[in-house]
Amino acid sequence: MILEKIEELLKEVSSLKAKNAEDIEQLRLKYLGKKGEITALMADFRSVPADQKKTVGIKINELKQLTQQKINELKELNQEAEDENDDTDLTRSAYPIKLGTRHPLTIVRNEIIEIFQRMGFTLAKGPEIDDDLHVFTKLNFAADHPARDMQDTFFVETNPNDVTKNIILRSHTSNDQSRIMEHQQPPIRVICPGRVYRNEAISARAHCFFHQLEGLYVDKGVSFTDLKQVLLTFARELFGSDTKIRLRPSYFPFTEPSAEMDISCHICGGKGCAFCKYTGWVEILGCGMVDPNVLEACGIDSKVYTGYAFGLGIERITNLKYQVADLRMFSENDVRFLREFESAY
Repeated sequence: MILEKIEELLKEVSSLKAKNAEDIEQLRLKYLGKKGEITALMADFRSVPADQKKTVGIKINELKQLTQQKINELKELNQEAEDENDDTDLTRSAYPIKLGTRHPLTIVRNEIIEIFQRMGFTLAKGPEIDDDLHVFTKLNFAADHPARDMQDTFFVETNPNDVTKNIILRSHTSNDQSRIMEHQQPPIRVICPGRVYRNEAISARAHCFFHQLEGLYVDKGVSFTDLKQVLLTFARELFGSDTKIRLRPSYFPFTEPSAEMDISCHICGGKGCAFCKYTGWVEILGCGMVDPNVLEACGIDSKVYTGYAFGLGIERITNLKYQVADLRMFSENDVRFLREFESAY
């Protein structure tokens, strides 16, 4: 009778199935628990005749081992299924990490780039470490120009025999323009954003590195009127449709004629306030027609082609948009400051 019970349990155990860990635990208790089927067989084993105890004992051990093996197999299969469905990233940090935000300079730079790209300008980038030839000489800077002085420019390597081969940290992104004109014939319509370096004392109003964006358009028949219209469109796209501009005569070695461009103060609407020093105007960029000497130095025929160029400081524009009082905050990575721009893009 007990042997028949064992055979039934062997068949039953060999076909055990479970859907989850709870089902497996229930099966373990049913067969291996203190009140389980196998425990009950061990109690009945006492009444088995002496001549059958060896056979019955072997069968009970076989049943117990098969049951334990089956339970273990079910546990392994269940664990594999859980691992497949588990989307936990074990490489993540144990503590929650907040999402970051774009830097305010990046926000403004991307906005400026997008405006000019809509007007047909393409994006170009050049080296931050360049030679004097492309940073100064080809841009019509005189040999004794103050910008070449050690007080204004960071020199990486000097060449006493040929200053045009001096290696420097560029003091403006105009070196991108000279390189583009050197290797590309008109029409040229590009904007060149990037970081620049100048040997200045760090303060709330100045820094030894900052960011610029320069634009260049060279083609047949390009005029100052074209420049004015592009800059007016840019100012109104960035600061609002009511923005006015004015151009004041100025001087740059690489443009002639040259001008500084002001916009009507968007804080007071041109009425006058502390931000615009009660003038109603705020300067934002320099511009002008590309000097024929620059075109010729870069291999472009100045009798056939004309062009205009402009340059602006991204920190300057960011200050105008967000009224950041201290330039040093842009490079200090203070999280409290950066979080103020989470909804700015």
